[in-house]
Amino acid sequence: MIKGRLGNEALLSKSKTAFLCSRNIPASVVLKCYDWAIDQREKGNCIISGFHSQIEKDVFHYLLKGTQPIILALARGMKVKIEPVLSRAIDNNRLLIITPFSKEVTRVTEKTAMTRNELMINLADNITLGHMSKGGQIEKLLERVNKPISTL
Repeated sequence: MIKGRLGNEALLSKSKTAFLCSRNIPASVVLKCYDWAIDQREKGNCIISGFHSQIEKDVFHYLLKGTQPIILALARGMKVKIEPVLSRAIDNNRLLIITPFSKEVTRVTEKTAMTRNELMINLADNITLGHMSKGGQIEKLLERVNKPISTL
């Protein structure tokens, strides 16, 4: 359930790909993630992610250079201060920031990240994994998912 939203809510009705990536990622996968982000940007595909791990932040950087829609899912309450790059994307109707938490939740924890990831997966039509650590939280989450999953 989405408790907070900022930006273009119409993006929720678009076909969406959730992008998830473990924090620990082999160097051999990094360029694949960048290439994937550039390809999604060029195709105009709507991507939903927490953009929290370093590689997810890098993917977000590549996506922001385009014009395609992006949904940023927070693992805490809504941001109080919106960075200029996010404000520009919101003003251009291509960004929606969502959160399943009230504003009182101010820190990201393993539990809030898992709740955020569940929200993203529920909203997404398909899932792309940059990398999934064996036995990690993403693997546990995806055990009960019945959606198309691709791995870079």
